[in-house]
Amino acid sequence: MKPIGRFLQYVGLFLLPLSMLLELSNALGRSFGVSQMVIMLAFGFCAFQLGRYLEGHALRGGKS
Repeated sequence: MKPIGRFLQYVGLFLLPLSMLLELSNALGRSFGVSQMVIMLAFGFCAFQLGRYLEGHALRGGKS
């Protein structure tokens, strides 16, 4: 579980700069795609939080 949690944290941290880069390079295909950036931000935040929860759960040994 720890490697999966760490991977999700990296995905979450990588997603926001990626969305900004895509917006600046106009790769999203819109003149100003704030909606796609907000969706990517929300997905990145959720991925990071889920990864943090999974990593913390693995470090505690699965005990509540």
